[in-house]
Amino acid sequence: MSNLKTVTIYLENGTLLQAKSFGADTTLTGEIVFNTSLTGYQEIMSDPSYAGQFVTFTMPEIGNVGVNDEDMESQSAHAKGMMVRKYQDAYSNFRAEGSLSDFLNKYNVMGICDIDTRYLTKMVRDEGAMMMIASTQIHDEAELKALLEKAPRIENINYIKEVSTKEAYVHPHGTYDSFNFKYNESPVAEAKILALDFGVKKNILNELTQAGLEVTVTPNNVKAEDIIAQFKEKKIDGVFLSNGPGDPLVLKEEQTEIKKLIAAKVPMFGICLGHQLLSISHGYDTYKLPFGHHGGNHPVKNSETGMVEITAQNHNYNVPDNITDIAKVTHTNLFDNTIEGLRYNDAPIFSVQHHPEASPGPKESQYIFGEFLTLLKNS
Repeated sequence: MSNLKTVTIYLENGTLLQAKSFGADTTLTGEIVFNTSLTGYQEIMSDPSYAGQFVTFTMPEIGNVGVNDEDMESQSAHAKGMMVRKYQDAYSNFRAEGSLSDFLNKYNVMGICDIDTRYLTKMVRDEGAMMMIASTQIHDEAELKALLEKAPRIENINYIKEVSTKEAYVHPHGTYDSFNFKYNESPVAEAKILALDFGVKKNILNELTQAGLEVTVTPNNVKAEDIIAQFKEKKIDGVFLSNGPGDPLVLKEEQTEIKKLIAAKVPMFGICLGHQLLSISHGYDTYKLPFGHHGGNHPVKNSETGMVEITAQNHNYNVPDNITDIAKVTHTNLFDNTIEGLRYNDAPIFSVQHHPEASPGPKESQYIFGEFLTLLKNS
């Protein structure tokens, strides 16, 4: 692409950089993270868990396969922006329906290219995730610094209200058949669940449905009393707590409701943010990792089988080691030995930090959705 606008980036550690813009013409603040996935940039940008973040891609060539409607993980793009070494506007793929640039402009997301993403990745790795501001409109360092200092930090923002569904609905289909280019029909449901939407990915819902569950997706503010009443009346068999953006310690209302579900012995399964909220609701607060886990190549050991699974990851926060007082560790990250999975001792509850649906990423942890069905049938 020729005649790209200049974009100026200022990071809270004082670094000032200039690059080119292939996305929205705007000024935005957010947290910088890096993602090591080799594929799936559209899925990443449309994952609600990235709300409030600028994603630096370690894969140097981005945009070459365009975008399409089927690869959306939600109804919009939620990240503040993406930073890539080289953007390719001349996409080539038989599934493509448009360019990545058009996609970003549609959702007012910044696209930043012609920048040293290796330098940025090493900076975040060494100094930790940090706030930044990027602008195609403002190029004065002092002005950018002042705006960044006034902007709210990501750990103080509740993004769940923005990304959660406003009305309940039944998820209509199973996983996508990439050979026949259609969604699999939902199998006969063996159990019914409510999926609390904190920013759920479409492919998580697909996998839950494909595993044999009838999935009703609910807003984040659904009341525990209503859920418990449905459970006691046998209208549902359990609850799924979804992934989502931001710091889980901010979500006080959700924690209050989950505590009531725990007390009522409602069977539950959580992924990512749901995993963290279960820990907090049991009295074990999460902590922030130095730069988080974002990518599709993290080895995780399953302590119940002894197998090592290569997993997809997307989180900045983690549960504390002392949660072993009340739960058994089922999965461990082999990069840094952090907890990746828990099975609670005296409750029909389990959770994982990684993403068994991947999208993008390997599918080696896909079996976990079937374990949820087994839990519900045995509870």
